[in-house]
Amino acid sequence: MKYDEQNGFRLSFVFNRGIRSLVYCVLIFASILVTAPADAGGSRDALWEIVTNCLDPAISDYCQRCRWPRIESACPHDENCKKTTAVWAETQDYVVIRDHKMCGCPDGFVHGLALPRTRVTGVEDPNRPDGIWRFAWAAAQKKIGDESAIALVVNPARLRSQDQLHVHILRLEKDARQRLAKLPVSRLQDLDGVWRAAGQDAAKINLDDYGVLVTGHPDGGFMVRIEKGSPEWIYTEGNCR
Repeated sequence: MKYDEQNGFRLSFVFNRGIRSLVYCVLIFASILVTAPADAGGSRDALWEIVTNCLDPAISDYCQRCRWPRIESACPHDENCKKTTAVWAETQDYVVIRDHKMCGCPDGFVHGLALPRTRVTGVEDPNRPDGIWRFAWAAAQKKIGDESAIALVVNPARLRSQDQLHVHILRLEKDARQRLAKLPVSRLQDLDGVWRAAGQDAAKINLDDYGVLVTGHPDGGFMVRIEKGSPEWIYTEGNCR
């Protein structure tokens, strides 16, 4: 009887672990589906369209060229959150917009996207800009406030739906810091070193495609953690549902 009980426990453990893995995969798939604007039609360039066609309402034929007009533009549009672009911050080089995952969420939930205004595909692109991390962190400070809760994330190439680099601006899950304390991370004083640190860490374990998490280090500065999976779903409150 004891042997059977132990086997039963082992089978239950394997079963539960399998269920957790299945749920994780479903969540990642859901994340990929929701990242693109509502009427993107499966396009992997929806974010690039927003960057090139939707940021300047003064351009000629703006309302015809932009499928997701800025909420303050004069274009006729309905109140559907997913069919508009809300800009949180912008410079000549970068812009932060509201992610459509915020639509329908309660007050206090934050999910933004920081994007370069030039063509950069993602984590694998050699032209990925260092300055985007400082820009995204500044936007997160304004939207989230509590620096210990801020998470900046870039997902791996194979787990993204869009081929324009976008840094997710999110809150950490409540137990994320406890989990990170047990894992190898790189500590930085300057956010300009994020890509370099992530690349070096990935090279140590022969990882070609990886996600990047950036958050504050408890002893000052910042920490960088790379993941084979999606840091968005592993460590953050990426979705309000």
